[in-house]
Amino acid sequence: MTRLVQLKNGNVRCVGLVDEPNVRFLQDCSSIYELAQAALDSGKKLSEVLHAKVGGEAIEYDALYAGRSEWRLLPPIDHPDEPARCLLSGTGLTHLGSARDRQSMHAGTTADLTDSMKIFRWGLEGGRPAPVSIGTSPEWFHKGTGSALRALGEPLDIPNHAEDGGEEAEIAGIYVIARDGRPARIGMAVGNEFSDHQFEKKNYLYLAASKLRTCALGPELVVDYKFGSVPVTATIVRDGKTLWSKSFRTGEREMCHSLQNIEHHHFKFEAHRRPGDVHVHFFGTDCLSFGDQVRLQDGDIMEIAAEGYGRPLRNPVRVDKSPNAVIQVTSLW
Repeated sequence: MTRLVQLKNGNVRCVGLVDEPNVRFLQDCSSIYELAQAALDSGKKLSEVLHAKVGGEAIEYDALYAGRSEWRLLPPIDHPDEPARCLLSGTGLTHLGSARDRQSMHAGTTADLTDSMKIFRWGLEGGRPAPVSIGTSPEWFHKGTGSALRALGEPLDIPNHAEDGGEEAEIAGIYVIARDGRPARIGMAVGNEFSDHQFEKKNYLYLAASKLRTCALGPELVVDYKFGSVPVTATIVRDGKTLWSKSFRTGEREMCHSLQNIEHHHFKFEAHRRPGDVHVHFFGTDCLSFGDQVRLQDGDIMEIAAEGYGRPLRNPVRVDKSPNAVIQVTSLW
């Protein structure tokens, strides 16, 4: 597969093509965003544009991945000029396991279906429409902007106001909006859509706030991805030992919504088609360590590996233990 990384050395940025065991630098290209815009403007495929820029200079990928290089890995997509123009979002209740976990999280003492299970069933019934039809809308949530996006090795934060933090092993679609407002999919990447499940468990109306956390992506953007049925393994390491690990499958064949339907319901909003914006959209997961009563601690390492999506994504958990003080708002009256 064609796999791209973004690198930085001091104030110098570069895009690299993964060519194991090396990463080959692209010439005259400081970001994947720039590369995507060049493809859109020229009417060429991204693969054509990037291969024309591959130069002879290369570095060892092992050293880069392990943090031993003078270069460091960035998230495999960002808006290099304005982080706020990178929108982070996601679709929930796309996998059977996610619906089961949510049902048990919010079920009461009655036999009635929770709202979570109802919307999941709507997806089963209408989430895979014919190519020219519009299907049932999936659950959608906002995670923040590019300032909340972290790279390989960077910590994901449990804020002092949070009740918990937990990994969500997912694949994310990466998009840029063309100058004419047309959404274009650049590729896909493995991601950790980190969330506060304990807060959400109190009441499903807290889900929106539980998603406003840092998240991670990468280390690689896969241009010629396969998204039919992707094996994924999520692992939690504590004090150098595996605390928890599970495997599942994601992708269109494992979901109740088609990729086309998810993308339609995200980009149907005019505000999501602003020329020049970047979108990172998480497609959901089928297992959570939280569902097995695992509570993450400061220093735990979350690892997410997806077959065909490059090297695993690893991030430590960082807990903010400072006092949770009241935020004072200044009046200009």
